[in-house]
Amino acid sequence: MKRQWTLTSELVQIGPVVEAIVAICHDAGFSPRHCRLNVPVAVTEALANAMLRGNAGIVERRVLVAVALVADELVVEVTDEGDGFDFELVSRTPDDEGWLDREDGRGVFLMRQLMDLVENHRLDAGHRLRLVLRRT
Repeated sequence: MKRQWTLTSELVQIGPVVEAIVAICHDAGFSPRHCRLNVPVAVTEALANAMLRGNAGIVERRVLVAVALVADELVVEVTDEGDGFDFELVSRTPDDEGWLDREDGRGVFLMRQLMDLVENHRLDAGHRLRLVLRRT
């Protein structure tokens, strides 16, 4: 099963796509906790980062979202038109000084905590974040 969406960089587009991915998660038999918490939070963070950071909030820039069920895995890929980023440089934890005062830097941490695998890929034209959740 595969499904994809092409979005403009408007935050109002995140909700309906997240709802559709949660429904796919549920229909595929993933745990209720994964479908209620892990998937919506991680995917929302990935989409918001793609729109606001990757595409710099430029509405005309596109975000491609692809979802696939592969064996016992839900795979979500979010591709923006930005230059990408060094994953390790933006990785912050609650132990970092100023964690509570920051307005950014928590998304990557949340995605890593909620998904089984988070991969960061710079492309020739754009940037892709790949989120994987294994059925447990």
